[in-house]
Amino acid sequence: MKDVYVAYVGSYSYIGNARGITVYDVDMEKGCFTKRSEVDVDNSSYLVAAPNGKTLYSIADEGVVSFRILEDGSISRLNLANIRGMRGCQLSVDPDGKYLYVAGYHDGKATVMHLNPDGSIGSVAAGVYHKGLGSVADRTFRPHVSCVRTTPDQRFVMAADLGMDVLKIYRMSKAEGQLMLVDTVPCDLESAPRHFMFSADGRFMYLMYEVANVIDVFTYKIGAKGLPQLDRIQRVPCMGEKHSQLTAACAIHFSSDEKYLYCSNAGDDTISVYSRDGQTGLLTMLCCLPVSGEYPKDLAVFPDDQHVAAINHETGSITFFKVDYEQGLLVMSALPVYVDEPNCCVIVKLQPESGEA
Repeated sequence: MKDVYVAYVGSYSYIGNARGITVYDVDMEKGCFTKRSEVDVDNSSYLVAAPNGKTLYSIADEGVVSFRILEDGSISRLNLANIRGMRGCQLSVDPDGKYLYVAGYHDGKATVMHLNPDGSIGSVAAGVYHKGLGSVADRTFRPHVSCVRTTPDQRFVMAADLGMDVLKIYRMSKAEGQLMLVDTVPCDLESAPRHFMFSADGRFMYLMYEVANVIDVFTYKIGAKGLPQLDRIQRVPCMGEKHSQLTAACAIHFSSDEKYLYCSNAGDDTISVYSRDGQTGLLTMLCCLPVSGEYPKDLAVFPDDQHVAAINHETGSITFFKVDYEQGLLVMSALPVYVDEPNCCVIVKLQPESGEA
């Protein structure tokens, strides 16, 4: 049987007709989505799927919401959990599916939530508020936690703060329910580190900056003192030579084989595509081309690694492209689909109910 995929798109629901999460069937050959249904969530600003593909998590005004992904791709609400803070902006799940990490832009809080065996969200495992002052810039004058993830070895929790221009590293005390700061990686003033991710082998980290509009490549290892050691080995621009001065890098994603990395850029309204050397971790830009929409807040890489979808927040559209890696081109592959104020997209491979993770 062919693998079957479904896409979930989170949208703001306080304006327009979007209800929160829109469910789409994924046509892998044509490189496009077909709308199936909608599910009510109050302002779904970020989505993430569990590693086993059986649970979907969403930011909501009230906290975080979990959904069971059914065998046909429909989703059924499991529960809503309070994160004991203001609404979050980004989510991630640890590889074992035991913890959900929540980044808090508005209150500068990093939160860790327990996950139950059935995928539902449990109690708060740990949380910490960032404190201090950034620069005098509009978006970088106070704490804004923009991304929280566990390290590849799952020994530490890292939090990017685009308001403070820092990357903080914590050790989580499971017994005491605390995040204990063990190191801080300073970033350039007013660079606004937004999102980061690690390669699957755990050797490299990629950190994207919203204001500086660059991506830094770091090597990652555990140092002599038993603490994470990050060494920057490369900096690449998020855009080409000709770009808008009012540009903000929004999202980065790998292809499934991690041979390529993609970055969406608002203002410039482009997607940049990079080839990635698996041995050295280094990036080479292949192209930076327009997405036929405004404010590509997110992008989704199709599992075939041949197509991408741009999630265009301002124009309320999702545009689809086939990637020509050899020529460095994005070629429109289908007509756009429309949904009010889309924020994010997750493509999930459907799992039989009796199948193993």
